Amino acid sequence: MKRIGLIGCGKIAQIRHIPELAEHPGAVIAGYYNPTRSRAEEMAAKYGGKVYPDIDAMLADPEVDAVVISLANQAHAEVTIQALKAGKDVLCEKPMATTLEECEAMMEAARTTGRMLLIAQNQRLTQAHQAARKMIAEGAVGKVLTFRTTFGHGGPEGWSINPGKGTWFFNKDAAAMGAMADLGIHKTDLIQYLLGRKITGVSALFATLDKTGPDDKPIPLEDNAVCLYRMEGGVVGTMTASWTYYGEEDNSTVIYGTEGILRIYDRPGIPMQWIRKDGKIRNMDVETIQTNDNQTRSGIADALIEALETRDEGPLSAATVLPAMKAVFAALKSSEEGRFIEI
Repeated sequence: MKRIGLIGCGKIAQIRHIPELAEHPGAVIAGYYNPTRSRAEEMAAKYGGKVYPDIDAMLADPEVDAVVISLANQAHAEVTIQALKAGKDVLCEKPMATTLEECEAMMEAARTTGRMLLIAQNQRLTQAHQAARKMIAEGAVGKVLTFRTTFGHGGPEGWSINPGKGTWFFNKDAAAMGAMADLGIHKTDLIQYLLGRKITGVSALFATLDKTGPDDKPIPLEDNAVCLYRMEGGVVGTMTASWTYYGEEDNSTVIYGTEGILRIYDRPGIPMQWIRKDGKIRNMDVETIQTNDNQTRSGIADALIEALETRDEGPLSAATVLPAMKAVFAALKSSEEGRFIEI
């Protein structure tokens, strides 16, 4: 039985990490820390476990085997490194960190301490994405040529733990990036995972089109990011992340190859569709993807506990996420400098 500490009790912890760990037969929630103590107390009352007065106290507890870090983006690197050096395995929420240097420092801390570092890239774990990855590797669509992948919804202000324009997602000091760090990292990581190829160059445009802060002025972060990615082997495609898809969420990926097309979460009521070159169509029977309004089990708790039990980081290994972070930071540079960036 693995004892897990939760650092951060915001929305993602409350709707994903805490309930999934509480239900897992191989996990026990040791306790919680949150800057606003009342949230930690609420979780302890609901799911059991103690409330720690600070992060140091949790990390000093020999009964805690691993921690899940769900703080604002800017705190990821510092707290992750602190936890690793305290001898704890770590699952950190995405994005891994706010600079490439921070990401690399996290990796170095994991290496030198011999602890495991996992990043909660949950889109890797969906049934459709797992199936698509296998089909692509087996040549179902032939040679992959192009792709488009999208993640857009109406924005975090209606979903975060503190709803409204004052959400930390709109605070540059806390979040560093906007839609790209919130949504774009998912699809940037996913396309590399599906294709088994790294992004080698990017041309990107970040823009603030509609979101405003408490002062009703445009937020200092992008609410839309559009990227053109070039990948190993010459594959090219687009990645779009948006906080301005009002009315309906889009979490789709389409892979175009020499022998057909894979449509993933791109058709209403059809989670995955395989369209062969000869025109034959096969609708795949897999589960629908999570949305903000329809939360299902993400598989994150399962992956974490399996990693702790086997000492194999598995599909959420930070080492496999680092190339996506490099692409995200290259996209930011591309938008700022108005040029194509080689990675």
